[in-house]
Amino acid sequence: MPQKEPNYWLMKSEPDAYSIDSLKHDGVTLWDGIRNYQARNFMRKMSIGDKVFFYHSNCKPPGIVGLMKVIDLGIVDPTQFEKESKYYDPKSNIDSPRWDCVKVEYVFKSAKILSLDELKKRFREEELLVVKKGNRLSIVPIRIDIAKVILEIIK
Repeated sequence: MPQKEPNYWLMKSEPDAYSIDSLKHDGVTLWDGIRNYQARNFMRKMSIGDKVFFYHSNCKPPGIVGLMKVIDLGIVDPTQFEKESKYYDPKSNIDSPRWDCVKVEYVFKSAKILSLDELKKRFREEELLVVKKGNRLSIVPIRIDIAKVILEIIK
């Protein structure tokens, strides 16, 4: 039986909060703290083995800085129940949690950042959602053909 090609995603993190270097050091991490339903729903569509571009956001310059891989799915996000966490959700219930997350594993850090400006020069909004003006989603799907182009650039 032929193996299914992985899906590709882009997930954003502010480097001051959690960077590609943090992931390289840790090896694996829970991608927790997502509090947008559309981003959460994208995460729920992920499969083990999917590839994820790590994107540094809210910095200069923002852009793709590496690659990670999904290694576990459907994990209840523990931060929703931690009152001291900025991701605490008082409306979430332990018996029926609102928020879940995936576990990702470090694959590689790119030699140089593939900046948002460079992405905008190479791709149209219809091809790559992250370049769309006003897009604020922290998780977006990436078409396989676009992902392959990005991989060639950042390897």
